[in-house]
Amino acid sequence: MRDICFVTGNQNKFVEVKKLIKNFNLISNSDLNIEEEIPETENTIKGNSFLKSNYVHKKFGLSCFADDSGLFIKALNGDPGVKSARYASDKSDSDLNIDLVLKNLERETNRDAFFETYICLIINDEIHYFKGTIHGKISKERLGSAGFGYDPIFIPDGYKKSFAQMTLDEKNKISHRAIAIKKLVKFLNKK
Repeated sequence: MRDICFVTGNQNKFVEVKKLIKNFNLISNSDLNIEEEIPETENTIKGNSFLKSNYVHKKFGLSCFADDSGLFIKALNGDPGVKSARYASDKSDSDLNIDLVLKNLERETNRDAFFETYICLIINDEIHYFKGTIHGKISKERLGSAGFGYDPIFIPDGYKKSFAQMTLDEKNKISHRAIAIKKLVKFLNKK
């Protein structure tokens, strides 16, 4: 089984992705003793996925991939978007981020939103990108306690419950990250 590093400091994300990738030994930041936060200074989620993946590839010479995701809300002109993790402050704080989204949408009737993920894979010194998108609505309050990030306020189209009310297996069938990861896995299985 080949090693591949999923570049993330988010253990919840790592667990989600590990369930989807079967034919590779998935290595995490902690396996490589990466304690520093890799800067996300690009103005797109695609650009940030490259920064993270390239950081580990250059430092360790490993095949690796990184994702960056954003929540894009129509009534907020696409915000929080690329700043999703640090929407409410310089530190990543999901509760503050959710509070700010709900406050900013208080008077809005249009609750349309979508989650988008880009994965940047660097393997054999080649760069590949995989994208996943899921559309939905922002609820008026937190619903559920599972998941992470904006999961308690995002209700995917065609569903009556938020990501945070779903089991990990349910979420992994439809989420933006799952869609991108499935494309990644299909690509890796051909390698």
